[in-house]
Amino acid sequence: MYEKIMACIDSSAVCRRLACIVLMCLCGLAWGEDGTAQSATILVYHRFSDTADDSMTVRMSTFETQLRVLHEQGYHIVSLREVVDWLQDPKATLPHKPVAITVDDGHRSVFDKLLPVVLRERFPVTLFIYPSAISNASYALTWEQLRALRQTGLIDIQSHTFWHPNFNVERRHRTPADFQQFVRTQLNKSRQRIESQTGAHVDMLAWPFGIYDDELIALAADEGYTVAFTLQARKADRHARLLALPRFLMSDAYGASAFAQLLGEPNAQPTPAVGNRQ
Repeated sequence: MYEKIMACIDSSAVCRRLACIVLMCLCGLAWGEDGTAQSATILVYHRFSDTADDSMTVRMSTFETQLRVLHEQGYHIVSLREVVDWLQDPKATLPHKPVAITVDDGHRSVFDKLLPVVLRERFPVTLFIYPSAISNASYALTWEQLRALRQTGLIDIQSHTFWHPNFNVERRHRTPADFQQFVRTQLNKSRQRIESQTGAHVDMLAWPFGIYDDELIALAADEGYTVAFTLQARKADRHARLLALPRFLMSDAYGASAFAQLLGEPNAQPTPAVGNRQ
């Protein structure tokens, strides 16, 4: 596209400037003239394994391929906190092509499978956990493991409510007052348990199942949450609602080509890892 547009104009500075503006509009560039970001990509994972056990599990070979695509395409993995600070502060900046990695639920594979890669590559991750499962469910992390994860300095721990309810279902069989109290308990009890067990400061929330509405947003704000995250598949920018920020839900189907396209790199052709689906 660039070559076709530039071929249609003369080489004067004014015309070339106008062409650049047109290109930015047509191509949806996600960075400013100084190379800083105008939007951020937030990815959300759930479980990791050597095999694709279910729809929410990403194989480690696929994850390694995705990391390679990020590197090849010039992305910078930043902490979710950096993205939040950038969204809240007009003077804050992010590097070119920022991407944040989040993981929901608190599955034990975060410790067994993801952690070695995090330590090797030294990139930040934010976990959103629901405390009722921690040290209770066989699939879940323990509080001891979460404390060890946080001590790496690379992993932040935030709230996914207390026991991951479906708020649409809960609303249907509760009175309005009872529903509001239920939501408040889910939000407050989760934050208190995480903070007391790990020492983390909890002010971020991942909506269970990505479900949110104006009432839930108001309740979250009232309970002290400053940002919350959905499962809407688009990039986050400064026009987004802070308590309904979008994330891309990751699955094992995102091999090299599919992942590059999700990032907005449709012409990218990274070399796929052996065994990854395209």
